[in-house]
Amino acid sequence: MISTVIPVYNEAESLPQLYDELTSVAGAQGYKLDIVFVDDGSTDDSWQVIERLAANDRRVHGIRFRRNFGKAAALSAGFDAVKGDLVMTLDADLQDDPKEIPHFLEKLGEGLDVVSGWKQVRHDPWHKVWPSRVFNAMVSRMTGVKLHDHNCGMKCYRREVLSEVRLYGEMHRFVPVLAASRGFRVGEIPIEHRARQHGESKYGVKRFVKGFLDLLTVVFLTGFGHRPQHLLGSLGLIAFMVGGFLMTWLAGRWAFSRLIDSWEVVHLHQTPVLAYSLALLLLGAQMLSMGFLAEMITAKTSRDADTYSVLQRTDGAGDDLPSHEDLEPREEAQSPLPRTSASSQRDQSLTGEA
Repeated sequence: MISTVIPVYNEAESLPQLYDELTSVAGAQGYKLDIVFVDDGSTDDSWQVIERLAANDRRVHGIRFRRNFGKAAALSAGFDAVKGDLVMTLDADLQDDPKEIPHFLEKLGEGLDVVSGWKQVRHDPWHKVWPSRVFNAMVSRMTGVKLHDHNCGMKCYRREVLSEVRLYGEMHRFVPVLAASRGFRVGEIPIEHRARQHGESKYGVKRFVKGFLDLLTVVFLTGFGHRPQHLLGSLGLIAFMVGGFLMTWLAGRWAFSRLIDSWEVVHLHQTPVLAYSLALLLLGAQMLSMGFLAEMITAKTSRDADTYSVLQRTDGAGDDLPSHEDLEPREEAQSPLPRTSASSQRDQSLTGEA
């Protein structure tokens, strides 16, 4: 079964067409489909449309938030409700084309765990496109996960990925990064991006500031989430050592200036380096203390959380855990589209760009 999770915020006009396109693709390809709409506090008729769709089709399920909690919360609620072994996410604004789903499944069948879409040609204003490209390049460089479009809402996951990745805040755009840090295999395919037909974009300039702060958080969590002292302690030791060296140098100058008559007498209270040395010593001590506190918190809170990710087990070793092969798309449920000349050209373009 393929589950689709669709966050919704004031997209009442788009939902009927999106539903028709999803069911059309599922019918043409023989997919067993499960559709989960998550209404993230919409103020229009989005929930009434979802209720109507759910009443007419048992494959449609709706979740309604009391207020707007954000896309990450909507995706997290949707992930908890899905039934399929494969999970697709896409936006409700019709800019993501459901006809791309077979291409995602085909790429996933190559042994990947996460497939992210790449809007190679975007139909958005320039003030959204260029900052997004800069942000994507920065994410790829800082995290080591080389994707052209981390922000793309159209992605495909194996369900086991979502059981190990926890979403909160604005972390939805970093799911591939978080998955890669757990050892899952991540890839991307170019997809068609359509112009918005109804409504207006829900994102502004503030999302780039939030995105950068979340990027710093992700880099810290993926690199030092289980060993915070390695970062904080290292910074503290460097500051402490530099401060200690400067203090030793000042003490030597002060002593020799009074022992050697030809040296100018040094008055420490008139030397700015003294203040810098003391500040570095205090900063080093604070960073080390913060590192120890972080280690204590990590040790206490991570007792019930696995610090590893299992790919396979032999018979009898964790019978309840599905293997990677168990989650491979079934032939009769997937029926991926044959490779067309257009898709081959897109793959060649992707290879050239990478």
